[in-house]
Amino acid sequence: MLARAQRITRGAEYKAVVRGGGRCAGAHTVTYVVTTSEDRPARFGFIVSKQVGTAVTRNTVRRRLKAVCAAALPDVRRGADVVIRALPSAASADYAQLRIEVTRCLERRAAA
Repeated sequence: MLARAQRITRGAEYKAVVRGGGRCAGAHTVTYVVTTSEDRPARFGFIVSKQVGTAVTRNTVRRRLKAVCAAALPDVRRGADVVIRALPSAASADYAQLRIEVTRCLERRAAA
């Protein structure tokens, strides 16, 4: 899983990435990436709204996205901030579909 240093935790940080970041949209997610020159590990944040489904469904989607990002962490540029917004269709997507979509966006926007 992602350590605390690898997570975006404050609302202002989420807002800065979503408003100022490069955007990559897929069928189930929208990925926003801001690259900085800071020498720190990449940080990830997840937005899974109630439109995705019940609490159980939202948590399942969030856990899948976290696992995808933890696996992709070595390939993401240091200092990058990444926010992944799950769309309602993410509730019916399996892990493999989410992994393909998120890694494609990360390669496009935040590759090392």
